[in-house]
Parts: sequence; C-alpha cells; structure tokens
Amino acid sequence: MPRMFYVIAEPCIGVKDGACFDVCPTQAIQTTEESTQYYIDADLCIDCRACELVCPVSAIFSYYDLPEQWAGYTEINARFFGKTKGGAGAAAGV
Repeated sequence: MPRMFYVIAEPCIGVKDGACFDVCPTQAIQTTEESTQYYIDADLCIDCRACELVCPVSAIFSYYDLPEQWAGYTEINARFFGKTKGGAGAAAGV
C-alpha cells in the first residue's frame, strides 16, 4: 500500500481555481493550460493537507479517503507526471 498522499479528483475539472497550487509548499501541484484540472505529484507531496483545506470545490482527498467513484484519479494524477507503466507523461486534457 502506498504511503499517504493526496489526489485531486473530478470536482476540479473545469474549475482550476489555483488556491491549492498557491499554498503547496513543495510545488507538488501542477497543471498545464491544456489540462482540465490540477494534479498532485505523490513523490513531492508531504501530506501537509494545506491544499485540501483551501480547495473551494472539495476536489482534494487523501489517498485513503478518496471516494470509490473517483478511484481512477489516483492513476490520472500519476499519469500526468509520467509515473505509470506506460510513462506517457502529461497528455493534453488528462
């Protein structure tokens, strides 16, 4: 089981408020202009919870509290950073 980290899920899509990015002390939260949401790099996340507390749409969850219907967002966040078996990296619109 992975160490605890945070995942940005579906409620972020189309919102991209940026409050999470602004408070992240390790720059673990990233996006691109083409992407529809922000993403968290699990390798950089220090589990400080700052992003979760400021998210205006409640899109950020600890890995262990991620609702089942959004379980796929763990993989979506990893894929953005090219950290899956495919290593595809940040694809537009991911």
